[in-house]
Order: sequence, then C-alpha cells, then structure tokens
Amino acid sequence: MKSFDIIATSAMGLESVVAKEVRNLGYECTVDNGKVIYKGDATAIARSNLWLRSADRIKIKVGEFKATTFDELFEKTKALNWEDYLSVDAEFPVSGKSVKSTLYSVPDCQAIVKKAIVDRLKHKYKQVSWFTESGPLFKIEVAILKDIVTLTIDTSGAGLHKRGYRSGQGEAPLKETMAAALILLTNWHADKPFIDPFCGSGTIPIEAALIGQNIAPGFNREFVSESWGWFDAKIWDDVRTEAEDLAKYDQPLDIAGSDIDHRMVEIAKANSVEAGLGDLIDFKQMQVRDISTKKEYGVIVGNPPYGERIGEKKAVEKMYQEMGQAFAKLDTWSIYIITSHPDFERLYGKPATKKRKLFNGFIRTDYYQYWGKRPPRKG
Repeated sequence: MKSFDIIATSAMGLESVVAKEVRNLGYECTVDNGKVIYKGDATAIARSNLWLRSADRIKIKVGEFKATTFDELFEKTKALNWEDYLSVDAEFPVSGKSVKSTLYSVPDCQAIVKKAIVDRLKHKYKQVSWFTESGPLFKIEVAILKDIVTLTIDTSGAGLHKRGYRSGQGEAPLKETMAAALILLTNWHADKPFIDPFCGSGTIPIEAALIGQNIAPGFNREFVSESWGWFDAKIWDDVRTEAEDLAKYDQPLDIAGSDIDHRMVEIAKANSVEAGLGDLIDFKQMQVRDISTKKEYGVIVGNPPYGERIGEKKAVEKMYQEMGQAFAKLDTWSIYIITSHPDFERLYGKPATKKRKLFNGFIRTDYYQYWGKRPPRKG
C-alpha cells in the first residue's frame, strides 16, 4: 500500500499532546512548530482523522522544496506527481501563507501553484481546455517558511474540532480539540470522578466522556477524503468498525459539569444527548463557590472567564478567590485551570504545582496544575 507523508496540525503548545496520540495509534513521528509529521498508508490517514482528539487537521504532504523566485516555485510545483491525487474533474482551490520568505505575496504564490498544477494535469490527462472542477474537493495549501515551500492536501475537510455534537454554544466556546488536550494533560482516568465547574456548552465534560469510554471523536462525522476516487471506501468502513469494536460503552463514568448560567446548562445537556452520551454526564446550575464533594482523588478541569472585558475583571477576580477557598477543601483532588489572568495564582491563594503556556485561540493563557495527594497504594 502506498505510503504518504502525513502532517497532523496542532495548536501552538499542544504539539507534544498530538505526538503522543499519534504514537498511541502506532506511528513513529517527529514534532515541529504547530505540526506532527509521520509516514503512513491510507488507513493511517483514516485512523488519524477518526481518532486524534487534539489535532486540528490531517494533511498529506505532496512536496517540499526551496524556492526564492516565482519561476522556481512554478517548475518545482509542476514536477510533483499531482495526478496521483487529483482526478481529471477534481476541484482544487489553493490557499497560502508566507512567513519570513522572499516570495511574500500570498495571492501570487497561490496563482502560480494553481497554474503549475493545471499545466501538469493538462499534460498527464491530455486535456486542452481548462478543467471543469466539478468533482471531489482537494484543498491545497502552499505554505512558505524561510523560503522552504511545503505543499499539502487537506484530508479532513471541516476542522477536526467539528465533532458534530455541538448544536448550541456560548459566546466564547472552547474548541473541542483544546478541551480534549486539557483533559489529556491531566492524570484523569475513567475510574476517577471528574468535574468541570465552568461547563458552558458542555465541551470539556463531553470530551472527558468520549475519552473515558474510548469513543473515537470523529465517529459521528464525515471527512473530505471519503469522496476521493483513489481512497478505498472499504478503508473507512474498516476503520469505523475498528472504532466501534474498541469503544467501551459499558464503562461507568462519574462526570459532572456545572455553570452559573442555567441556559448554558440546558445547551450542555442537549449537546451531550447529541454526542450519544445521554444521561452519562450530570449537568447542573451552580456557582463555583458552592462546589463541594465527599468523593476523593478526582480531577477538576476548568476554563473560567478570564476577565478580559471591561467591567468583568473585578467579578472574575472575586470568583477566583472564592474558587480557591472552595477547592482548598479538596486536598486529594487534582485541579487544572486555564486562564489568561496574570494574577491567577495570587487570587486563587496558592502557587501551581506546574503551569504550561497554551494558546486558546489567539489568547495566550497558562494552564495551572495543582496536583492532589496520591491515593494510598493498594497492599
């Protein structure tokens, strides 16, 4: 079976999380800024799309080369085997980006790459006229970094964060891929209790339930590469069957989500049902200061308001203080909070065991980790 150079793209700061997921699927990989690179066949592409919880997209790398002139860009693009991927009726829009490179005009680079591919396909398919582009979609990207050109085709379609369960959301929703990464960065396992005290539309608890029952995050959606003629439909069937076989639908879970806004709680419940998780998650309206539990050795993951809007800051700072007081009683619990507020530790009343820089969208945040006591060893 043909081997491809595969790129799993990642939010900044999550590359190591994506790489661990790729290795767990059985593929050796290398890590670069914003991406994880590995080799695999068509089955690897399908499995990556279906299973990677924290990656943004899965792309095929068609070629990589140095180019400092438009002629060079044209000739080296034309030299690649585009006919291996694109059918005669393929629709192939070209997007682009250029950073610290001689060829900095993105529209020009896009146009040249498009023309080079057309020239190549005209020759290979013995076409005289322009292509109709009425067939399957192949999104091509030309990315130039320090004069190195990387040409890729996107196999995902809609970004991998679009799991298909979010019927409603709040004002500043957390991407599903980021929510999954926040959980994967904790010490949580399905046999531990889990709480999200700022659940919003329910993304973090839903992702926790999918992880807890080993349900593939891409199970309920389609991918653009399913429409490609050379991509055997049986591969997708087999990969989905594998995912069904690996799911642990009987795994009991203790997952709760709460929010101060009762409308968000209703949306979270609806999203949970849409995800096929029904009543597995306990959602309720509650303020963070009222959270208490007799359970032990659980995990809290929260994405509270950051107080970035004018007028919000004081209320948010008071809430951070109340959160610190409420959680101080949970000494066996591990607590993980993401926020952009620079004074979080002081307001919370305790320095974090560890913190990690992450970008939530374009907002630079820190992920504050407070590790609870370890459970006693079972004799």
